[in-house]
Amino acid sequence: MARAVVGHVATRSDEQPFLTPTTFWFDAGRREIYFHSNVTGRVRANADRHPEVCFEASEFGRLLPSNVALEFSIQYASVIVFGKIRVVGDPDEKRRALDGLLRKNFPRSQPGADYRPITEQELKRTSVYAIGVESWI
Repeated sequence: MARAVVGHVATRSDEQPFLTPTTFWFDAGRREIYFHSNVTGRVRANADRHPEVCFEASEFGRLLPSNVALEFSIQYASVIVFGKIRVVGDPDEKRRALDGLLRKNFPRSQPGADYRPITEQELKRTSVYAIGVESWI
């Protein structure tokens, strides 16, 4: 979870699954996965109606050739998380989650020096989600 850059969130729209790739940050202390999207859209609508989600993150290694067609493979490590999604409403938690996402993916960049910090207007235009980890495999 600390090394994977992109994860996939599986929400559902009634009976139809919907898979969304996203960057994310895992807060191990809270056992929550944070990501963000637009204020409106399918992820937001699905999260509002059906809180049960599945999340996957993986990283890939070497391709493993073989002299037998069905034995070609690839090295990989993955985690699949099951939990409930919620839209983060508290502005301080939203900012903390977005800052965590920035620190994870751009650890050498500093707010105020390398980029302009998130404004209140931008915070209002962004949906931040937290997936509470109930179990994983």
